[in-house]
Amino acid sequence: MALELISLEKAIAALERSLRVAKEQAGGDEDLMATLRAGVVQNFEVAYEQCWKMMKRWLEANVSAEEVDGVSRRQLFRLCHENRLIDDVEGWMVFHKSRNETSHTYNVETVNDVFSVAQAFLPASMDVLSRITARND
Repeated sequence: MALELISLEKAIAALERSLRVAKEQAGGDEDLMATLRAGVVQNFEVAYEQCWKMMKRWLEANVSAEEVDGVSRRQLFRLCHENRLIDDVEGWMVFHKSRNETSHTYNVETVNDVFSVAQAFLPASMDVLSRITARND
């Protein structure tokens, strides 16, 4: 059974748009940039959540629901790597750490750090979407 990918596609597209707009406004009004960075962080949070949940669903449907049930995030990413959904487990752990930081603290340094991580996350999330789409049967 094919997975419904619309929510993941929309989340990645929103992150891509927010990063593009922030890049276009670079060097502009600092208040505007702070608002744009906050928007990128929010879109990163949503896209990250959609990605790992879709990877989990794909593994449940194509590998084994029992093997995926109750595993840690690191183990989930290892399973994704073993099944060629991602290339870099440690990179995905960095994304996970950044996502956790956004939900527990809000300060300028965290926003700036996550903004940087979001830029690296975009191509990784697009790659996951591409791989799942290619194997979504």
